[in-house]
Amino acid sequence: MRILALGAHAADQELSAGMILAKYAREGHDVTILSLTAGEKGHAKLSSDEYREQKIREAHACANILGVQTRILGYLDAELPVSDGVIAEVCDVIRELKPDILITHWENSIHRDHRNAHRIALDARFHAGLRRIERVLPSHWIGRVYYSENWEDMDGYVPDVYVDTTDVFEQYCEALSQFELWNGGTGWPYADYYKSLARMRACVGFGMRATYACTLARPREEKVICTSGLP
Repeated sequence: MRILALGAHAADQELSAGMILAKYAREGHDVTILSLTAGEKGHAKLSSDEYREQKIREAHACANILGVQTRILGYLDAELPVSDGVIAEVCDVIRELKPDILITHWENSIHRDHRNAHRIALDARFHAGLRRIERVLPSHWIGRVYYSENWEDMDGYVPDVYVDTTDVFEQYCEALSQFELWNGGTGWPYADYYKSLARMRACVGFGMRATYACTLARPREEKVICTSGLP
């Protein structure tokens, strides 16, 4: 399979879906992380330009350990627009990579960029699949969409897919440690949160059968079961 994980900022999908991405990359699938911005305005001491350069280095180092590819577009952190231009650019990436699966942000978030990235991802998926929207590359429809579990996107997020990630947990931690923010360098305890979340999700989803897990949520329309009796 080909998997595209689209995040508003470098580190968003690495944090929230990195274990799943590493698991599928290890099994030989083609995995790419697309970040719409570097997330360069989240450092108390570094300038936006300095932190952007650092985040790009960190994202590539993290991707190398996860075993995935990464791309970072040039939009500005905290100023990500929902525009025809952004949607067209992401549409072109989709048509180039031809993913079977799209992972992106849940629709509700305390961060405007995350909400906008959700809209951009779904609109770009729609445009990429329309043959009558003529771009350089031919159309491509992404068959499946999932939303990752990000601490800033929890308003209304209800996971319905639990993935055992015990075998890639240490790899994930090593990869995310390439980001300064992982160990609290930008003022928030990312490592504590995501390590604890992975343990809790394993308890809820697997009981004693897994040590760590990661969740996804499917679009509401995919949860509907049409039947003449109880499934």
